[in-house]
Amino acid sequence: MVRAAANRAFEPAKSFFTEIGEMVLLTGRTVASALRAPYPYGNEFIGQFLFALQLCWFPMLISTVAFGFGAPGLQAANFLSLFGALDRLGGFFVLASIREFAPFVTAVVVAGVAGTAITADLGARKIREELDALQVLGVDPIKNLVVPRFLSLMILTGLLNIFALLFGIFGGVCAMLLYRQPLGGFFGTLFSNASTTELFFSMTKTTLFGAIIAIVCCYKGMTATGGAAGVGRAVNEAVVISLLGVFAFNYVFTQAMLATNPELQTIK
Repeated sequence: MVRAAANRAFEPAKSFFTEIGEMVLLTGRTVASALRAPYPYGNEFIGQFLFALQLCWFPMLISTVAFGFGAPGLQAANFLSLFGALDRLGGFFVLASIREFAPFVTAVVVAGVAGTAITADLGARKIREELDALQVLGVDPIKNLVVPRFLSLMILTGLLNIFALLFGIFGGVCAMLLYRQPLGGFFGTLFSNASTTELFFSMTKTTLFGAIIAIVCCYKGMTATGGAAGVGRAVNEAVVISLLGVFAFNYVFTQAMLATNPELQTIK
C-alpha cells in the first residue's frame, strides 16, 4: 500500500523525465537524419519555413515594439531620468534587448504561434494514423516530417531575432522621443556597448531556442493520443514545456557566455 502510494506520488516526475529522455533521443535521431543522405524534404522545408514566417511576422512586430517601448524603454528611461543619464539608455538596450528581451520575445512568439501549429498538424496526423501508414510504406517520419520542421524553425527563429532587435531598438527610440531627448547619446552608448560577440551569442542562443521548440512540439504532436481532445492537450503541453526548456537553457547559456567572455559584463 505504501509502495503504491509512493508510485502515484512520483508518477508525474517519472513521466516528465521519461519525456525529457525521449526528446533527447528524438533530437539525436533528427540531427542524424538531417546530416545523412538522401535529402527528400526540400519542398517540405520551404513550405514549413514560409508557413511559419507568415504566421509569426505580425505578432513579432507588435510584440517587439511593445516590449522595447515598454519595459526597457519607458521604465528604464524613467529610472535613468532621475539621475540625468537618459543618454545611457542605449547601453542599457544592449543588455536588455540584444541579450535577453529580443531572444525571449522571439521564442515566446514562435512557440505560441508556429510551435502550436506544428503540434496540431502532427497530432492530427497521429490521430488519423497517417504516421503509422508512412512507416508501413517504408517512409521515415523523422526525415520527412520532423527534420524539415526542425531546420525551418531553427533558421526562422534566428532570422526573427534580427527582426526583434531592430523593432526593439525602434521602441527605445520612441521612448527617447517621448522624453524629448536627442538621439545622439542613445545611439552613441548603444554602439559603444554593442559588439559582434554580443550579436553572435544572441543569434546562436535564439537559433537553439528554435531547435528546442521544434523538438518539443514535434515530439508532443507525434505522441498525441485520445482523439481531438488529446491533440488539444498536446498543444498546451508543448507550449509549456517549450518555454520551460527555453528558460532553463537561457540560464545555462547566459552564464556560460559571461564566464567565457568577462568583457561583456563591463558597461562602457
